[in-house]
Amino acid sequence: MIPKINYDADSDFEIIKQPTHTYQLNFEKGRVAGYTDGIEAMKQAIHKILFTERYQHEIYSWNYGIELEDLFGKPKSFVYPELKRRITEALLQDDRIIRVDGFSFTSHKGSVVVSFTVHTIFGDVEASREVSI
Repeated sequence: MIPKINYDADSDFEIIKQPTHTYQLNFEKGRVAGYTDGIEAMKQAIHKILFTERYQHEIYSWNYGIELEDLFGKPKSFVYPELKRRITEALLQDDRIIRVDGFSFTSHKGSVVVSFTVHTIFGDVEASREVSI
């Protein structure tokens, strides 16, 4: 017989969301300059996720980043829905992101530009990413 214990794990601790206060990255100059928070921190997090190839850097969890390298050489009919799925999957790993929608695609010579809206707990962010195919 297994003993029954009336134990409520939720009563022992309180879950507190951590703030988004972080270092501000200047991507153009390759510098860290000050701090950022809120929607600006989310824009930076979205940029970092979309420009970090998944499984390539040991410092990051395998849940961080996006897989884009294997799309090179594939037809647009495959790339468009796959980009939508991969971007959504990569961004939703961040619990501050609620959903990703409003995808639009434009083709250029050898590349695709995908634009979309990221809905976060701080507000909406318009984002885009160019991918070579």
